[in-house]
Amino acid sequence: MAGPFSRFFKLGSQNMAIDLGTANTLVYVQDRGIVLNEPSVVAIETLNGVKKVKAVGDDAKMMMGKTPDNIEAIRPLRDGVIADIEIAEEMIKHFIRKVHGKKNLFRYPEIVICVPSGSTSVERRAIRDAASNAGASQVYLILEPMAAAIGADMPVTEPVGSMVVDIGGGTTEVAVLSLRGLAYTTSVRVGGDKMDESIVSYVRRHHNLLIGDATAERIKKDYGIAIMPADGIGETIHIKGRDLVNGVPKEITISQANIAEALAEPIGQIIEGVRIALENTAPELAADIVDQGIVLTGGGALIQGLDDYLREETGLPVSVAEDPLSCVALGTGRAMEDPIYRGVLMSA
Repeated sequence: MAGPFSRFFKLGSQNMAIDLGTANTLVYVQDRGIVLNEPSVVAIETLNGVKKVKAVGDDAKMMMGKTPDNIEAIRPLRDGVIADIEIAEEMIKHFIRKVHGKKNLFRYPEIVICVPSGSTSVERRAIRDAASNAGASQVYLILEPMAAAIGADMPVTEPVGSMVVDIGGGTTEVAVLSLRGLAYTTSVRVGGDKMDESIVSYVRRHHNLLIGDATAERIKKDYGIAIMPADGIGETIHIKGRDLVNGVPKEITISQANIAEALAEPIGQIIEGVRIALENTAPELAADIVDQGIVLTGGGALIQGLDDYLREETGLPVSVAEDPLSCVALGTGRAMEDPIYRGVLMSA
């Protein structure tokens, strides 16, 4: 479409950048910044064999693990990629509608979505189809570590090597970037979810108590720690769950040191990923990383003492990005708005 007509379309539509995460989805709208940050959860209700969406986002998150038979709360993304395409589509539609309000009759925005660097072309196509069915005129993809680095204000466009470790819900992306591209990237399928699972299985093994994912996530957010507390105990935590021996609900107390023990395995895998990336880095870029250090982004970066632990293990300077949770969304938005970064977008 050329001429006045296309201009009329351009005027109305607001381009969007979506960080489709395993745990949270953030939406960035051109010139408005981040306008939405909700959990990637959809609650589906089955009435007489017909499924319909009951709630999306925060409302659906409340229902996780507490639903009756006819309602199920689903997380359509697993390990950073779409596991259930129809539900993911509904979720994207819902978020687009929520951001645009009622007035999107003739508008089809351009949408930029980030994908994990380790995702296959099939998985990427699923994300693209979901977005175009949800009403996008054009879908661009951007690699997650790239978006995280742009969001963390790293010198991505210069010929300087910098390393970003983005610890998300489903995956941890480790990448070495230079000149608007990924010099080396590896995707470890360990993230916040795996940490929750580790806490669940630890409490189950050592205390015969069964706890839900939501409880485990809360413990991780409030008390999660990567290194043993200085006094070897740390804070005490009260956990409620179901006793596996007697089958009745009960409450136990454990210490922060136990949590550090539980998280040792997933955090070890993340550090292993960082090591592999460092081993495979070109020497000149490695020299830059010694100066620039490693930047941590994503929700996992908020775990207490993780930066210190990584510093001990690698001997490199490690810093946490300013707002780790919204780094990827900000970077995706910037890549969409700023012509300097246009080269990093992939038209799917």
